Amino acid sequence: MASVTSLSDSVEQHLASALSATLPEAAGADPLLRRSDRADFQANGILALAKKAKANPRELATKVVSEIVTGEVIKDVEVSGPGFLNITVADKAITENLAARYADDTGRLGVPYAERPGTTVVDYAQPNVAKEMHVGHLRSAVIGNAAVQLLEFTGETVVRRHHIGDWGTQFGMLIQYLDEHPHELDHKDAEVSGEEAMSNLDRLYKAARKVFDSDEEFKTRARRRVVDLQAGEPRTLAMWQKFVDESKIYFFSVFEKLDMEVRDADIVGESGYNDMLAETCRLLEESGVAVRSEGALCVFFEDVKGPDGNPVPLIVQKSDGGYGYAATDLSAIRDRVFNLKADSLLYVVDARQSLHFRMVFETARRAGWLNDDVKAFQLAFGTVLGKDGKPFKTREGETVKLVDLLDEAVDRATAVVREKAEKVGLTEQEIVENGRHVGIGAVKYADLSTSAVRDYKFDLDQMVSLNGDTSVYLQYAYARVQSILRKSEGATPTPHPELELAAAERALGLHLDQFGETVLEVAAAHEPHKLASYLYQLASHLTTFYDQCPVLKAETVEQKENRLFLIDLTARTLHRGMALLGIRTPDKL
Repeated sequence: MASVTSLSDSVEQHLASALSATLPEAAGADPLLRRSDRADFQANGILALAKKAKANPRELATKVVSEIVTGEVIKDVEVSGPGFLNITVADKAITENLAARYADDTGRLGVPYAERPGTTVVDYAQPNVAKEMHVGHLRSAVIGNAAVQLLEFTGETVVRRHHIGDWGTQFGMLIQYLDEHPHELDHKDAEVSGEEAMSNLDRLYKAARKVFDSDEEFKTRARRRVVDLQAGEPRTLAMWQKFVDESKIYFFSVFEKLDMEVRDADIVGESGYNDMLAETCRLLEESGVAVRSEGALCVFFEDVKGPDGNPVPLIVQKSDGGYGYAATDLSAIRDRVFNLKADSLLYVVDARQSLHFRMVFETARRAGWLNDDVKAFQLAFGTVLGKDGKPFKTREGETVKLVDLLDEAVDRATAVVREKAEKVGLTEQEIVENGRHVGIGAVKYADLSTSAVRDYKFDLDQMVSLNGDTSVYLQYAYARVQSILRKSEGATPTPHPELELAAAERALGLHLDQFGETVLEVAAAHEPHKLASYLYQLASHLTTFYDQCPVLKAETVEQKENRLFLIDLTARTLHRGMALLGIRTPDKL
């Protein structure tokens, strides 16, 4: 199935032809077309062209109008104000365009692929080994997953990377403790829940910390373990692996709750780049990108200075020979560019790490690993706040566990679903399943409907509300269409291009037509909140349509079939759009 040309593209082509016929030198100029309240579209490009050609914009606009071919696509064009063009599209063109989208049996709704897809590595959902995932990990996981889905949908080859914190001095303490208490991570049963794995790790961590803080000899042994770990001593590595494996049981259980696929092969933690660190430092030092300063290997920047006015360097290797995060991040860039052949690197990381990544990317550019053909971006995200507008914490001031938060969201959502269950005829199993989809969807949507870089308030009451800009409102819109389709008594959704369209049908149709360009723009700019906004507007157009256009009680059979077709295409667009955000749409709600 070929992709469907959007109405705005068709109108733009008509305008471009008329422009170059009127002003040959305007060939290829952008007519600056956009949706308008005054008509279906407005074109503002003539003002700039008239200025360039030293012509009267209104006269030029009138000449362009006389060259525009009306009929199949464009019904009417009028000149307004100083030289704007107000364009109305033919009803038939709207219905035929939507019919072509509806006929696409690939599930793509006629959406084209990106013009020049490449390979992007997305680095997201980066938990730490032997530590609870908290609400801060939520944003990286949810935003990263949406970025992955969107890029893949546009034809990009996506390599997922979960850069987990699985290396460093803290492991000396844990490994030494496990060596002295060898059965602490043993399992009684073959099946271990994520909760059990985390409580094992948590218990061991607290016990190890207690001994580390009170026993100097243990502290010395633990520090020696760090040296063994970094040297790759087999027994020490085997014990380190136990911590990684136990943590993965826990990670996978959390990602499953989040309804997200995380594959073992995609987890390449800090340890995955150990063998490259020395070479990374050598390459940077030999090329003069990094220099020795007080024994440490540093990269300096003109625009990065501390409060005292002195330059703050990126430290790649410490004076004691140890490697910092920068060495690992720079080695990861080398791996992703030269081994994975990526032309785009996307890091979904907390905004508080922006300076670090700016310095790392600039260092990689100076080294020649990043350039005009290979780019790196940080998709920085803000903080999750409580209702009080302060960073989200428990009453005791501790960081909130992600699992507790997700469980509470599902509990609240299940209560909302249960209230309406009898009316819709849901079984207990459907109530539980829908409660999960609504609860997790609510959490994801609240995150994704805010621009990533902004902080947002975590308010479960608002998130599971049926009113307002929430995922439940969108899921409900989808389920309502399914309910109408079930009651359609033998009438099948069928497009009728010969019918005139009511105002609400036209508004819905024109918005449906924008799905393809919205998805491509959102994927290229890594801005999932704009897709959430599009889908919310789509559900709002659907609500207005229901108020003004009876479906099952339409005046004629043709009108009924055409309206069923319109709402079915709307539901398919909601379903596809929500899936790109990682949210499910139940058939009954």
